[in-house]
Amino acid sequence: MPPARTTRVASRKEPRQARSNQLVEAVLDAAVQVLTKEGAQRFTTARVAERAGVSVGSLYQYFPNKAAILFRLQSDEWQQTSAMLRAILEDASTPPLGRLRRLVHTFIQSECEEAAIRTALTDAAPLYRDAPEAIHARAENAGIYDAFLREALPGTAEEERKLACGLIKMTLSGVGERFSQTPRTEAEIAGWSDALADMLCGYVEGLATGIPAAQGRDNQSGG
Repeated sequence: MPPARTTRVASRKEPRQARSNQLVEAVLDAAVQVLTKEGAQRFTTARVAERAGVSVGSLYQYFPNKAAILFRLQSDEWQQTSAMLRAILEDASTPPLGRLRRLVHTFIQSECEEAAIRTALTDAAPLYRDAPEAIHARAENAGIYDAFLREALPGTAEEERKLACGLIKMTLSGVGERFSQTPRTEAEIAGWSDALADMLCGYVEGLATGIPAAQGRDNQSGG
């Protein structure tokens, strides 16, 4: 059986001149507008080119297909997320729990501000989620979380630390996605962020002080 074909998601080439940069930026700005207005199902290179005011041929110089455009938007979002994670979780001037609390607030705020584009990119994810570039981006962010927890939980077993890493990532992602589906007030964002930060910080603090999860469950059940 021949190997499964994968959609090409990398750009054809990188712009080197100011005019080329302007064209690519125009295409990406148009892509965001088309994606948020039409959704992933109606997203096409023709619609993007029309909105950007360029020919489809000019667009194809840099993006071989719609998956490449969507992946570029997603890559930019991943880079922004990685930069945010590094800026917060690698800030040695702040205690680990303070960093985690700040991350929760920043993440939830960001999810609410960019809900439309994030939802549309999630719908488009099947086009590129298994591409090598996508796998690398996810691994990079996972590495940032892991490095943070190695610092915050130096005496914790690796298996338990990996569990904590996955739980924190999934909780942030899941709550952020569901919470941002509805327009929220600043008070709601602050309230939910505080509650989520309390929960995650309490969990990490329990691991740091050596209280096993099983013991905590026994205490709650009166065992």
